[in-house]
Amino acid sequence: MEGFPDIQTNLGKYADQLVTFLDVSLEGFFDFIFFLASRTINGIQDFLIWIPWWLFIVAIFLLGWYFKSVFSGILYGVFIFLIGTFGLWEDMMTTIAIIVTAVLICLVLGIPFGILMSYSTGFSAVARPILDAMQTMPSFVYLIPAIFFFGLGNVSAIFATLIYALPPVIRLTELAIRGVDKEVIESAQSFGSSPWQMLRKVQLPQALPTIMAGVNQTTMMALAMVVIASMVGAQGLGEQVLIAINRIDIALGFEAGISIVFLAIIIDRITNGAADKFQKHRRLAR
Repeated sequence: MEGFPDIQTNLGKYADQLVTFLDVSLEGFFDFIFFLASRTINGIQDFLIWIPWWLFIVAIFLLGWYFKSVFSGILYGVFIFLIGTFGLWEDMMTTIAIIVTAVLICLVLGIPFGILMSYSTGFSAVARPILDAMQTMPSFVYLIPAIFFFGLGNVSAIFATLIYALPPVIRLTELAIRGVDKEVIESAQSFGSSPWQMLRKVQLPQALPTIMAGVNQTTMMALAMVVIASMVGAQGLGEQVLIAINRIDIALGFEAGISIVFLAIIIDRITNGAADKFQKHRRLAR
């Protein structure tokens, strides 16, 4: 660039060296993650495909009925039935398996991480810029180390999804724990509660509705990665969208795209309904 000093940094080179170092030094660890994640995805997918289609639709109807309303349950059942009529039933099950696996890993890592941040202001100050970078970095960038560590396939999709979808549950868990009424905490302390008892019996039950909102956001962000993850070999509905783009197949693109929309609506409404239920039960408990 004219007028700009002839200075060049090699920050990207250092990042490449770090990823290469991790791949060589932690090869066994990454192989274990690959084995565990692939077996989990395949197990969930095989189970979902084994379930009769009508039983799966009934289960979706019951979830919609319990967490929202009878009309919602019927509507969600119709959505699932339509996806089956598109010939995308197995692709839908694969997508659900990837999302469930990614979200479970996010919750196992994110909730304890958020609790730790709520207890340590210094740790929170260090972690927040990292979470900001995870959320603002273009999603496609996560695909590069995913391929490097795990090759093409569903495991790489989970790795990329994990980085993108993990921050919301961490942030909202920290916010929820910090937002617990101090008078309630002081009251529990006056009865001699230990820190573990305080967390398990006071803080987590009080914070659960907000944590559920974090679960909802994490799930929706995981679903948003479905199409992007197909670029590293992830199967499912995202793969069908990518095939439709390559073939300029409007029909397939519409059916796969609307199927993702249907799943997003169902997941969003059910997880929101679960959060509302927890909130209602907490109020009644008072």
